This record gives sequence, structure tokens and C-alpha cells, in this order.
Amino acid sequence: MGMVAVTDAPPLRTRYAPRHPVDLRLTLGPLTRGAGDPTTRWFPGGLWRTVPSPEGPATLRLVQSGAAIEATAWGDGAEWAIAGLPELLGADDDPADLDVSGHPFLSEAHRRLDGLRLLRTGLVLEALIAAILEQRVTTKEAHYSWGRLIRRHGPSAPGPAPQDMRVFPAAAVWRMIPSWEWHTAGVDPARSRAAIAAASVAAGLERTLALGRGGPAVLARLRSVPGIGAWTAAETSQRAHGDADSVSLGDYHLPAVVGWALIGRPVDDDGMLELLSPWAGHRQRVMRIIEGSGFRKPRFGPRMTIQDHRGH
Repeated sequence: MGMVAVTDAPPLRTRYAPRHPVDLRLTLGPLTRGAGDPTTRWFPGGLWRTVPSPEGPATLRLVQSGAAIEATAWGDGAEWAIAGLPELLGADDDPADLDVSGHPFLSEAHRRLDGLRLLRTGLVLEALIAAILEQRVTTKEAHYSWGRLIRRHGPSAPGPAPQDMRVFPAAAVWRMIPSWEWHTAGVDPARSRAAIAAASVAAGLERTLALGRGGPAVLARLRSVPGIGAWTAAETSQRAHGDADSVSLGDYHLPAVVGWALIGRPVDDDGMLELLSPWAGHRQRVMRIIEGSGFRKPRFGPRMTIQDHRGH
């Protein structure tokens, strides 16, 4: 079972009132790994989130209050979590030069999603292992693996968070998870090796944050870890670094979604890149606009089958 994170320090509080609109759910939605995610819990008007900060575990409670966000943090990492709140909510994200006026669907969606900002957690290993668990499997499988491993190995959330919430484990903990536990969580050897390799160089991965909000240098450093390809690196840089341009190539669903949204038919990776090319520098932002709009591709065609890796 997970260890208990205990702190007697009083909570820290702040009120974040940015100059630009911020919609909490639109902005932080990509951090949630299913309804049973032990690291996030949505409630009407707000979110509980656990934070594996460099200073120790923290719990962050965020509440939308008009144009502002009311934040409360508990735990050894509370000060780090509060200090990082503006970045988490996209304070340095700059969509000013995005021009989608030539595409009616995107133009209307962008207008309606005025509170969408691109988040930056500043936590590379957390984003990377989450992405590794999503490699080559269904979303349902990945969410199961994520939830089981964190509940088994993560410390309890500090403060008055919902009882079953946990904090993403430290790198040393990931390195020590035995092979049978990975199997029980439905994680095949290739993904478990990649996760352990990432945890073994965690300090170096966190230093990629100094390279800015993503870009080729960040993606190259992430891909230097065995088992990390283009898709996993992009998914990580989007969340940890706030990359506004990275495209998750090799995704099972995204090319079709982008194709249907922009030209009314499915495309492959090359077709997706061609469609997104007019918005170079903001390609991830355009994809988030499509997602946030509520657009859904037609529901037909073959479905990906769930693979059971526990017996291998």
C-alpha cells in the first residue's frame, strides 16, 4: 500500500487573477487519467490535484471563482505548488499570433474557448511515465495501470484531500517496483523497462525544463531515453513543458479526428501534419481547440482491441 504523507504545517492560500481568462477545466483537463485517477479529482467548480514537487508531496485544491482561481495547498511541497500555479495555468502561454480566421470551424471554436490556456506542470517524470503507460494500448488499459501503480506505491495526499488520493511516487520508488507488480498492473516488459529507464535519469529529464516550453531540443533529450519515441516525447512536452507546437505522431485516433474536423474526412499522420502546417508554432494549440470544441469524429470503423500483457 502507499505510504502516508504527514504534515502539521498550515495550508498555504493564494488567489490567482490573471490578465487573461482561464477556464480551469479546459486548461487542466489533459492532466486527468480517467475518472478513477488517484492524482486528480474534479468537483463542481474545481479540482483536487496531488503534486510530486521537488520539495516533497503536496495537495492542491483549485476553485474557479469568476475570472480568478482560489488555490489552497498542503504538504511539504505546498510552497512549490503555490509558486508554480501561474505556470500551471498557462501564464506564459502566448496564443496572440495564432490566426485561425480563415477556417470557420476553428475561428468559432477559438472564440468560444477564450479560457483555454496551455498548461505547464514543470514535472517531467510524472508526465513521461503517464505517457509510457499509454503506449500501444487502449485508454482504458492505460488508466487502469496508472491508477493501480500509484495507489500501490504513491504516498497519501497531504491535507484534507479525498481519502483515496495519492501522490505520484518518487523516481527511486519507480526504479524498485518488481516485475510481477508491473505485470499485475497490465504493463508489458517493454513499457516497464522504459519507465524504469526514465526513472533512472529523472534528474536529467527535469533539467530539460530549463530549455523552455518544448521544441526540438527538449524532444531530442526525451527521446534519448530507451523506449521513448516521438509520440511519448510529444505527450510529455505538452504537459510538463507547455509545448504549444508538438504533435503526437503515431496516435491511433488523432489524425482521423483532425482530418474530420478540418476537411471532413480522415487522414494519416502525414495528412495531419499538412493540415496543421498553416499554424506552425501552434499545432498543439489547434489540436486542443478541436478537442475543447467537443467535436467528435463519426463512430464507425474497426476498434482497437484490448491487449492483456499480464501473462507475458
